[in-house]
Amino acid sequence: MFKGIIFDLDGTLVDSLGDIANAMNNALQRYGFPTHELQAYKNFIGNGLKNLVRETVPKDFRNEEIIIKCFDSMMEEYRDNCTDKTQPYAGIVELLNELATHQMRLAVLSNKVDFLTKKVVKTLLPNWNFEAVIGVSNEIPRKPNPLGALLISRKLEISPENLIYLGDTGVDMQAANSAGMYAVGALWGFRTKEELTSNGAKYLVNYPLELIQMLEDLK
Repeated sequence: MFKGIIFDLDGTLVDSLGDIANAMNNALQRYGFPTHELQAYKNFIGNGLKNLVRETVPKDFRNEEIIIKCFDSMMEEYRDNCTDKTQPYAGIVELLNELATHQMRLAVLSNKVDFLTKKVVKTLLPNWNFEAVIGVSNEIPRKPNPLGALLISRKLEISPENLIYLGDTGVDMQAANSAGMYAVGALWGFRTKEELTSNGAKYLVNYPLELIQMLEDLK
């Protein structure tokens, strides 16, 4: 039935919370704004770094000039330090190895900017054949727009209904459903079970290797 899996990146394949929070908090400090606790960033991540900046800047200062300055400051640090603390989640390596034995095709679609998406995957997950790794660019809009997912479907030459999309946010579930893919929610990520189910998750997995059992159950 399923021939491939498209993964979200942050909150699904890798825990990037620390690096993103550090870079953003340093940018906020530079402009005299209050910083945020690490766990608060779980609700900021998922809609792209520009929106993360917008959410973390105090409401009274959310004009375009300030947003751009804080974004540039954040990116200046994050592009060089995006893999300092970021690591694959426990069980991801084992999951990818199992998927390889099942001959599942692999891809990544992230709301992180494209060059950083590629850098993180190449640096932290170099041992697996991700046939498409796509982030946000001028050509690829942010999820929940399904364009990136559909481009991957065409590149892999696999129909959307034969692809799983695994992600940890409501935006991921919306993108998967809009693309006609099987939406699976990762409960080890940044968002809640309620957010995933209310946005159309068809299946929830508590830990990475549970996805293998799901594949067996859905045969």
